[in-house]
Amino acid sequence: MNKRRLVVISLIILGLSGLIFCYQQIKNKQLTKEAFPEKTTYSKNLEITAQATYAALMTQALVNNNLAQQIFLAAKPVYDLSKIRTGNNFKLVYEVKTNELKQLVYAIDTEQELLVTRSISTTTPEWLAKILPINYQIKIKTVAGTIDSSLYESALAQNLDERAVIAFADAFQWSVDFAWEVRKGDTYKFIYEERYRDGQYVMPGEVLAGKFVNDGKTLYAFYYQESAKNFGYFDEQGKSAQKIFLKAPLAFKYISSAFTTGLRYVSAFNVSTGHRAVDYAATYGTPIRAVGDGTVSFAGWNGAYGQMVKIRHNATYSTNYGHMSKMAVKAGQRVKQSQTIGYVGSTGFSTGPHLHYEMVKNGTKINPLKEVFPPSQGIKEENKAAYLDAIANLKRQLEQ
Repeated sequence: MNKRRLVVISLIILGLSGLIFCYQQIKNKQLTKEAFPEKTTYSKNLEITAQATYAALMTQALVNNNLAQQIFLAAKPVYDLSKIRTGNNFKLVYEVKTNELKQLVYAIDTEQELLVTRSISTTTPEWLAKILPINYQIKIKTVAGTIDSSLYESALAQNLDERAVIAFADAFQWSVDFAWEVRKGDTYKFIYEERYRDGQYVMPGEVLAGKFVNDGKTLYAFYYQESAKNFGYFDEQGKSAQKIFLKAPLAFKYISSAFTTGLRYVSAFNVSTGHRAVDYAATYGTPIRAVGDGTVSFAGWNGAYGQMVKIRHNATYSTNYGHMSKMAVKAGQRVKQSQTIGYVGSTGFSTGPHLHYEMVKNGTKINPLKEVFPPSQGIKEENKAAYLDAIANLKRQLEQ
């Protein structure tokens, strides 16, 4: 009797143990599925190389012509896929179980992407297209340094993305000529966004604040949006960093290391040499930009100047750009600040590729590096307290 009872109890215990084991296995599988859910889709990335077309890329991905055409037509009302850009990517998303194409994703630029998605509400494939903002994960980074040879070289020595350096310089492009005015010992510090997607670094974002000490003078730039119409960079007092003229007719990304080489600013500028201009050494084809809004008063060959463009900005100022390899504007044309008006060359009386840049004030050539220009619209007085409060923490970080 006792032996039979022991056997029954043992069987019950074994049965319960088995049930507990099975339950635990099922529970573990559920936890595993929750922690590591099965993938329902997979994707293919197609790089858009030179001469690539939408049709060729879809053929490369083994998407049949009929389906490719459906996607193209669905996208057409919001974006023309025949205008895809070299360097961007297509991402094609497929169902794991059926291998059917589910979605096409195309980054139009750094801020927007096109999504063309197969509707699941119909048996016949129907494609819906929309443009959405790209959602990045943002990390804030601070970088600082002292210039030994150039801002560009100093920043790259810290393994900094060169696009962040350019963005920082652009915030000061109305105040500093990085080809001529940067000095050894100048210091800089700036706070900017780093953009990530799916945990991978993509690019720098907005420069939120910057400080540049140039030849002993401290300059600040803070990004702020006062209204839908007034936004951009302002100084520590709320004055706009933007002015009616840029400090240089070549963008920083083209002259980042130029101040240590090539044709140089003459110490006797505008006095004893008669060279009342600033020369910018640059490679053939470097874009030349208008330093301010205005009207092209001359565009053509002008003796020693070679191919030349003159811009009248207002009743007081005009600017001249000489030795161009090619002009991009015509006489009488209205131009905007930063618009490309031509390209660096060596036409006329020139011994090598460079831009000969002149500024004329009331009919007299002046030194544009020493001219002080009024800023654009600053922060309104009634909004200044809010602005100063918004930048206070950023300024503290720049001063640390």
